[in-house]
Amino acid sequence: MIKQNILIMGAAGRDFHNFNVFFRDKEDFKVVAFTATQIPDIAGRKYPAQLSGPLYPDGISIFPEEDLPQLIEKYRVDQVILAYSDLPHQYVMDRASLVLANGADFRLMGPHNTMLQAKVPLISICAVRTGSGKSQTTRKVARILKEMGKKLVIIRHPMPYGDLSKQIWQRFEKYEDLDRYQCTIEEREEYEPHIDLGNIVYAGVDYGEILKRAEQEAEIIIWDGGNNDLPFYKPDFHIVVADPHRAGNEMTYYPGQVNLRMADVAVINKIDTAKPENINLLRENIFKLAPEAVLVEAASPIKVEHAEMIRGKKVMVVEDGPTLTHGEMQFGAGTVAAQKHGAGEIIDPRPFAIGSIKDTYQKYPLIGKVLPAMGYGKEQIKELEATINNSDAELVIIGTPIDLSRVMHIDKKYVRVGYELQEIGSPDLKEILLNHCFQKQQ
Repeated sequence: MIKQNILIMGAAGRDFHNFNVFFRDKEDFKVVAFTATQIPDIAGRKYPAQLSGPLYPDGISIFPEEDLPQLIEKYRVDQVILAYSDLPHQYVMDRASLVLANGADFRLMGPHNTMLQAKVPLISICAVRTGSGKSQTTRKVARILKEMGKKLVIIRHPMPYGDLSKQIWQRFEKYEDLDRYQCTIEEREEYEPHIDLGNIVYAGVDYGEILKRAEQEAEIIIWDGGNNDLPFYKPDFHIVVADPHRAGNEMTYYPGQVNLRMADVAVINKIDTAKPENINLLRENIFKLAPEAVLVEAASPIKVEHAEMIRGKKVMVVEDGPTLTHGEMQFGAGTVAAQKHGAGEIIDPRPFAIGSIKDTYQKYPLIGKVLPAMGYGKEQIKELEATINNSDAELVIIGTPIDLSRVMHIDKKYVRVGYELQEIGSPDLKEILLNHCFQKQQ
């Protein structure tokens, strides 16, 4: 049998998962390379032999996505697999056209070939776009299940940006675990709020290995999705969050539309800050794509520590990084807090940006007058710290869900902004979990 040469396009997440569950042990395929984008410092490394298995004793090289045409020719690639998320449909077809023009097949892999089956009930929480509100929805569902007396474990979509061989599986229960695994700011944003609530979180690279461990200590598992990606596990109940600030994106982004079509529950979040016409458009699109899904409408009201400090001040607003970059939002909870509590001025962080933070603004010019909390490594965290401290802000408003002072020294006064999901009207998530989710499992 002639082996098919495979190249997997990714961003250090879905690409590795698809390889692990489908290609790793199949002798009729040879994965010749990964490509990387979205996340800095992934290209130039290798997917290590400890993860790639006996068919790949030297590991698999990771190249920049920009090298795709040359890689197809060099490795005589038969199939290119696109395996990352939060992409406009136009971009997906542009990549497909590039691949086809260079002679290879283009492929998207679906749930049957990529979802693992858990031995315990599993609820997945995903979204149609990055920054829609998955995290607060996951926390809400976790609280409800714990009130029901369920022993739960959270499994988080991967963010393996360090030494992959040391991140095969990770378990987070205490703050010290964040330091032990040398977590990035993005990882801390997802894990720390769960630790605050006493939730156990698993993450890493090998989600088969992770599932085995999680099943040993959980009566029920919550899949906490990343970007707008599909779950890595077959859900027994699928909750999908949508953002009316980007109404219409649920129809035009991959694989967000797939998520919505699969939904048992569709949550329209942020209705307290969105325009009524956008809420109506989103509601109509949900009815078109997921007519059988239960609809929940919710807000994410902000809570600010020492809000009185904001009034009249010249402030710098720090927001969640991925929401501003490939999520394409121009504001977040920090901006809402600045406006609500009467900031005198929101300063433009760009004149103070240095190094990779400055590069981020060049790569994503639509970010605007907010500072993305980029921190994918020690050097970038230092550059973020310097950008904040170099500014002439009187006050820093931190709209990320973590305490940045745990990872950097901020020499200015700052306030933190928190937010939790608050359903409006009925049905709410507790009713749905009682009346739909557990009945469905029976």
